[in-house]
Amino acid sequence: MEFGVLFTSHPNPQEEPYPHREVHARTTDEIVEAERLGYDTAWIAEHHFATSYGIMPDCFAYMAYLAAKTSKINIGAAVITLPLYDPIRVVENASFVDILSNGRVRLGVGSGYRPYEFIGLGKDFDSRRDQVEEAIGLMFDAWHRHRWEHKGKFYSGVVKDQYEMLPHPVQMPHPPLYMAGGTDRSIGYSGRNGFGLMLSTLPGIETLAAQTALYKSELAKASAERAKNPAAGNIDIARWVYIADTDAQARADTEDAIVKHIAHFGGSGTSGYLGSVSEKGSAVTYDDLINTTLLHGSAETVIKRLREMQTRTGMTSLLLHYPPYYGREKAMRSLKLFAERVIPAFRPPARRAVAAE
Repeated sequence: MEFGVLFTSHPNPQEEPYPHREVHARTTDEIVEAERLGYDTAWIAEHHFATSYGIMPDCFAYMAYLAAKTSKINIGAAVITLPLYDPIRVVENASFVDILSNGRVRLGVGSGYRPYEFIGLGKDFDSRRDQVEEAIGLMFDAWHRHRWEHKGKFYSGVVKDQYEMLPHPVQMPHPPLYMAGGTDRSIGYSGRNGFGLMLSTLPGIETLAAQTALYKSELAKASAERAKNPAAGNIDIARWVYIADTDAQARADTEDAIVKHIAHFGGSGTSGYLGSVSEKGSAVTYDDLINTTLLHGSAETVIKRLREMQTRTGMTSLLLHYPPYYGREKAMRSLKLFAERVIPAFRPPARRAVAAE
């Protein structure tokens, strides 16, 4: 199993007061430390306009910056909100950053779930899934054939004859591609089109098992071209993770902050995202979450729960995530303890030795 960390550039107002510029230096420091600790991928989340969530308007600019700050860790977008972009620009930018990073890019795309981001950029929210499905076909044309003539409902453009899609990425025909899935439509589409699947922090294990089963069945229908995606068949599941010396200490460190944070996903600003991608209602408690969603506790407790999740879902990668409210010192200690006490239980000895170098 691989291990990545999902970074949302979410400010902690206590440490990074408005207008929260300091969050970016802190996030960068955490990514550099994640590389030193041996994590496989730093995943960057795009979000716009909110002081109460992530501040990351341009994943590609940040990924290019991180390419120069790191040397081994993969650099992923989790995710690019595709309806907010021209899809050809996504192809160009991902390919360019792949060159700058010497082939370390991972590209996740999704339809988005925060209406205010679409309103702020003058984009239609209700048609976002239709936009994604049209955009994907155009992106594959650009990567596989380097030329296209497209006139669709949402996008149009012609590149032909002596003109072509440039630059070509290091990872040919394209970097590993993932899609965020939360509904049967998006999960099924992801499988049929050979994407790696990215699943939310929010669903419980029963929901995850059903989602991954659907993905695997639809993946068998992918065309030979789509199945060439290096990420095809990968199942990356994000979880809220916190490691302490004991389960009781983990609860004491995180309970109030994590319950408040997860309840946020049931609000109008997220278009009811909590209920649409998981079995949860808007009222959540720590006891509910620890039984379904959180990987919180001692290393022994988390290893046991993660093994169960791996068995039930066939997951190939865990994306560790945590809100900013625990404070920098506790968050970084948890990240370190996970690397030292949990990851070795899931890596063969050869991988452990390489990560420790």
